[in-house]
Amino acid sequence: MGLVANLARPGGNVTGGSILFAELGPKQVGLLRELVPTATRIGLLVNPNNINAEDVTKDVTAAGAAVGVEIEVVHASNILEIDAAFASLVRKRADALVAATDSFFFNRRLQLATLATRHAIPAVFNAREFAEAGALMSYGTSLTEAWRQVGIYTGRILQGAKPADLPVVQSSKFEFVINLSTARALGIEIPPTLIARADEVIE
Repeated sequence: MGLVANLARPGGNVTGGSILFAELGPKQVGLLRELVPTATRIGLLVNPNNINAEDVTKDVTAAGAAVGVEIEVVHASNILEIDAAFASLVRKRADALVAATDSFFFNRRLQLATLATRHAIPAVFNAREFAEAGALMSYGTSLTEAWRQVGIYTGRILQGAKPADLPVVQSSKFEFVINLSTARALGIEIPPTLIARADEVIE
């Protein structure tokens, strides 16, 4: 976006944090493959209005191809389109779902979690708040850690530090959360290897 010269020395009067979300799609595909090793078609829910939509689609499609999985892309930018996207996934017999990072999706996390469970589609989302809302799994940047870093930088700037001298901080803490209640509702047994790697298991 041209806000900074580079991450190490931003220059100008802007610094902050760069939260990795869009880049995590391939990792999420891998988690779904571990959960559903027989999956041959995985849906990708994308908001076409998101600036990262094209890059996410390319990355996840490539990740799917690398493990022999077809990626079925569906779009949604409003509430009705979310319903239509899930109806499309059901018609096309998607075995699982990756939801791209998007603030609209985050605000509709309860709707997304409910639809995924209702249609028996194992799904992974990007933030723990989705799993807390009833989604099966989430893997992504820890928002709590990201906001903590914002507070630290705010304090440093208020104490006289220049934004130009503060490196843009990239995500370093990621969270993997599994909702076992949802797994039981879907009739899915979570492999012990995934349970062991989870940062939190919601009973």
